Formats: sequence, C-alpha cells, structure tokens
Amino acid sequence: MDKRFLSFFNLTEDQAIALLDTPQDQIGEEDSRYIAASHLINFPTERSIAALMRAVEQTDPSLDNRIVRRKSVETLGRLEAVQALPVIRTCLSDDDCYTVENAVWAIGEIGTQDSDILEEVAQLLEKPGQTYRVIIHTLTKLDYQPAETRIRKFVNDLDPPTASAAIAAICRLTRDFSKMGQVVAMLQHKNVLGRRLSIQDLIDAHHYEAIPNIAKCPVSLVFRLRGIRMLAAAGIADKSLTFGTIQPYLEQTLRDEPRDLDLVHSYEELPELPFLINQLYETDFGRCYLATKTILEHYSEEAPAALFATFAEEANNDYGAHFHVIKLFGWLKHSPAYDLLLEALNNPQPQFQKSRAAAAIALGELGEKRAIPELQACLATKIWDLQYAALIALEKLGDLSAYQTDATNLDWLVQAKIEAHTRL
Repeated sequence: MDKRFLSFFNLTEDQAIALLDTPQDQIGEEDSRYIAASHLINFPTERSIAALMRAVEQTDPSLDNRIVRRKSVETLGRLEAVQALPVIRTCLSDDDCYTVENAVWAIGEIGTQDSDILEEVAQLLEKPGQTYRVIIHTLTKLDYQPAETRIRKFVNDLDPPTASAAIAAICRLTRDFSKMGQVVAMLQHKNVLGRRLSIQDLIDAHHYEAIPNIAKCPVSLVFRLRGIRMLAAAGIADKSLTFGTIQPYLEQTLRDEPRDLDLVHSYEELPELPFLINQLYETDFGRCYLATKTILEHYSEEAPAALFATFAEEANNDYGAHFHVIKLFGWLKHSPAYDLLLEALNNPQPQFQKSRAAAAIALGELGEKRAIPELQACLATKIWDLQYAALIALEKLGDLSAYQTDATNLDWLVQAKIEAHTRL
C-alpha cells in the first residue's frame, strides 16, 4: 500500500487514541476524531486497534460520529485486525449504508471463512440501497459459493461497475472464465467509472489475456499501469506469463500516446483549440486523450503558446491537466518547454507524481541530450514508473549506460527490463 499520504497529521499514537476516545460533543474546533481514526493506520498495535473498536461501538447518531465510525471500520480493515471482526460484523445491520459498505470491505480485507458472517454479507444483496459491487467483490474474494445464485441476478445491472463485478464473480466462483470477454468489453464503456473498475475485476480474476486491452483502455495511465503491474506480478509468479510477454504493453502504457488507445469519445466536427485545451481538465481521461490526439493532429503549430498560457493560468495547480500539458510538449517536440519539463521531472509533491514519469518520457521525445544526467538521477528515486520512464527516455536519447549499473535497488520491473536488455 502506498503510504505517502497517510502521515500528513503530526499526531503521536497516544494523541490520536486520546482524540478518538473523546466524546464527539467535547471535540474542539481545531480537533478531528476522523483524522485520528485515519492516522492510526500508522500504528498497527493492540492499543490502536482497541481504540478503533471502541470508536465503532460509539453509536451516537450524529453525522460527525457516523463519519468517524465509517473511518474506524475502514482503518481496522486496512490493519487486517482479525480481533475486530465481531465488532465490524455488528455494522452489517447498521442503518447507515456507508458504514455497511465499509464493514463489508473490511471483512474482505481481514478475511474469514466463518459461514455465518459470509451469509450475513450475502443477504445484503437482497437489501435495497446497498453498494452491491463491494458486497459481490468481498463474497468472491472469500470464495463464498452459496452466494453465486444471488450474485448472478446482477450480471445485467444498469450500473456498469456492478454488472462487471457480477460477471467476473460468476466466472471466478464457477471456475468458468468463458464469459470474461464481457468484462473486457467494459474497458470500452462510455462510463469512465465502469472502465476503471473493470480493470480491477480483471486483476481480481487474474485474466492475463486482458493485458493488451487494458493497455488500450482510455483511462488514466495510473489505472492501466496498476492493472498491468498486478497481473504481471501474479502471472510471472504462477509462470503463466514472462516479462517479455508484458513488456510491450507496459512500455506502450508508460509512453501513453493517444494514438495507441481505443478512444470511446469522438467529435462530430473539429473543435476550436480553446475548447480542446479546456478538455485537458476533464476528470474523464478518455476526453483528455481525445483532445490531446486532436491537438497533435490539427493544431501542432498553435498549440505550444496555448499550452504555456493554460499552464501559467491553471494547469500548474491541476495535476490532471498538468500531466497532459507535459506530455503534449514532448510529442510536439517543443524545445522551449525544456525548463518546464525539468521542473516537472523533479516535482516532489505526491499529487504530481505521474507528471514526473510523463516529463521523463517528454524529455526523451525532445531529443535533448543535456537531459541525460537529470534522467539518470531518476533511477535513484523510489518511484517505479519514474525509474522505468527514465530508462525509456535514456534509451531514446542514446544513453545505454544505465544498463551497466547495479540494478539491485531498482524496482523489479526495471530490473527485468535491464536483464532483458543484457540478454540481447
């Protein structure tokens, strides 16, 4: 689990426990029991787990307390606190659907083969107003076969993520994967959430055949990289895959060129450049990629000035648009953007992490050899996609010295790339 965002709050374990134990009506304006419940993920101790369990048992119906209970259940799940299962189980009958959802998820994270608990979870499939996808996912993860018939009712659900989860669940529970093509087809759904979550269903089902399709899915490369990486790890471990079979799709995804994606949106007529620039701020990356592709094909001369302008106005603070602007400067081979790309390459803020790898790829596209030392330095970071992107960029710039360096401290996928190169 990525823990870079988990320790923003300067609280000790004792302070967090004391805060969480404070009655909700005695909390000061500057304090937050929710933050305390979140922060205890950093302290996997009996004391923290006991405090989180006490918070779950505080059933004051106020909204603030309900939110704290939800977070406490979630943290217990993240801590995989087996001793908390009885307390979490009581939340399955809660009136608050979000508390129920978190309880189901936490049970899945902790794991159990207690048929009474699993049947109680399965019965929630018949209760209106629940988040059925989470219920289906947990029952499947814990291989609760008696839920199959009830899950099957959701395979044609109007909610794409629920339908995708149900189809994958039936395949996994029956060990018949012939219908997984329907989940793969969800990668092209108009609904961006449906596309993102179908990747998770393909990961859960270890459906290795979907890796090429995931690489072409028009969602943020964060989701695609996670899918390919997790499937690669599982497939290489069980000897279903080799690094050589996944390498082209992994590198295609890291380069992230819109022409390599199967886009789900289209324009009836060519939009003006200002509209396309504005599309780079969309939360549905499928729309961003369509705009990027259109800018490259139709506005390559005018685009750099417009990109500099939008960067100065908004994109420097919007991590999604920032990412797309960085990539565009590389594909446009616009050398005046060199300093901006270098700044993005070394941006330490966690929310801009994917822009760092994007900047590495873009610097490779610029073809400027002065970037080589900066890219070599990226191999010393702990960010795997930045390491790998830097290697791709260095290769593009004709510097193969990284293949002779000690790969011991590099990510396993980067090591695999180096080993594959040395065998050539």
